[in-house]
Amino acid sequence: MTQTSPVSPVASAAAGGSVPHSRRWWTLVTVALAQLMVVLDSTVVNIALPSAQQDLGFSNADRQWIVTAYSLAFGSLLLLGGRISDLIGRKRAFIIGLIGFAGASALGGAAGTFGMLVGARALQGAFGALLAPTALAVLTTTFTVPKERARAFGIFGAIAGAGGAVGLLLGGVLTEQFDWRWNLYINVFIAIAAIILATVFVTAGHRTEPRPKLDIPGTILVSGALFSLVYGFSNAESDGWDSPLTWGFLAASGVLLIAFVLWQRRATHPLLPLPIVLDRNRGASYSSILIAGSGMFGIFLFVTYYLETTLKFTPIQTGLAFLPMIVMLVIAAQFSTNLFVPKFGPKVMVPIGMVIAGSGMLLLTRLGVTANYGTEILPALMVMGVGMGSIMPAAIQTATLGVDRHFAGVASALVNTSQQVGGSIGTALLNTLAATALTDYVSGHLPPTPHVLQEAAVHSYSTAYWFSAGLFAFGAVLSALLYRRRKPAAASSAAASGAAAPAEPAPVVAH
Repeated sequence: MTQTSPVSPVASAAAGGSVPHSRRWWTLVTVALAQLMVVLDSTVVNIALPSAQQDLGFSNADRQWIVTAYSLAFGSLLLLGGRISDLIGRKRAFIIGLIGFAGASALGGAAGTFGMLVGARALQGAFGALLAPTALAVLTTTFTVPKERARAFGIFGAIAGAGGAVGLLLGGVLTEQFDWRWNLYINVFIAIAAIILATVFVTAGHRTEPRPKLDIPGTILVSGALFSLVYGFSNAESDGWDSPLTWGFLAASGVLLIAFVLWQRRATHPLLPLPIVLDRNRGASYSSILIAGSGMFGIFLFVTYYLETTLKFTPIQTGLAFLPMIVMLVIAAQFSTNLFVPKFGPKVMVPIGMVIAGSGMLLLTRLGVTANYGTEILPALMVMGVGMGSIMPAAIQTATLGVDRHFAGVASALVNTSQQVGGSIGTALLNTLAATALTDYVSGHLPPTPHVLQEAAVHSYSTAYWFSAGLFAFGAVLSALLYRRRKPAAASSAAASGAAAPAEPAPVVAH
């Protein structure tokens, strides 16, 4: 069996060296717009759900499908989307993804029935699964100079971390000032701007070797596994962990993932060449992104509940409350990628970011039925921003470092897959823990007066924060153990001189 390894010892200088300096930064603006649209869409619709439910008349039980339809399509098709971008060209895949996402958003905004809205959300997820990894792959192959790459990934990582909070703010403004449908229509305008920029500034790569075939069996296996995994955790959130459907889908996911790995070991054109994930640094990055995504849902989900239901903030006030966290995240991301990661590496920065983020969660556990935003909530949010700004850029940059440019799409898809699966796991686990804590509190403080119910809700949020802090602590230990130590200065110099080579080394052929 002949198989070409996707991992080259150094990144290809040729991939980005032909792109003029000024155009590279316009490419970053284009990619950032697309990434912002995909990330904020996961939260912007949440704010609109109550208004959409009242308008279209669907039940509370059906409401979850507005979110789940998107996450199922997005999560299960990410690896396929990343591989398609490798096969048909990243510029073409990027523009197709933008057009499709905009069309699906317009369809959802115009939805007159519940079924039409769910279908549009599933289409959004499918085109998002093509767009998100392609955007990161464009960035990976455009910025090959280490200093510029660090700056670009700092901006990209900040957007990946802050997009959810931006979605909460934008969703609040659009829902209150306009209509819930504008939470979907807004994507059309963002996509049009990104399409224009992509047409002008994103360069089309030139393939000289024969085009590989798509791994159909691998695609079916991994798409089924990811669908089952996301659906299983989504079902746990709605039906509980004792549901046979929950465990049935999670078990099916495990079986399909094992079958997928076994198939990738013998496939001539594997969908996911295993050396990508078996590299320690990349494996550490993917696991760190997954853990950070799981823990981060504690801040977006339960702080939003707390601000709106306990402190009676309006949707706009809730979105504004998250702004300082976004500012701190962006600042921390720039310092991290431009100063600290080049000096200390991800082995230091990611664990430190995990510890800082966990500390922010611990600060949130002190909140009661009443709280002062400026002295109690704001410090916790700012600490969380610093933590996420230290984790995401370093992990995302390392996750795609050193991968052959022809496999940049699928390597980038793993970044989004890790974040999506982490979010699904975090949502299901934290909701289950919070619901159990609320029930236990009420049963121990009968009768259930309004004050007791308020205390129970705050207690349930606190339980979620404690668990999120534990996730970040686990992530700190795991990332510290997995990331490799930085090379000595001499070795780094040798690597740097090697990186200046104008062409990729010959592919490694295994028999």
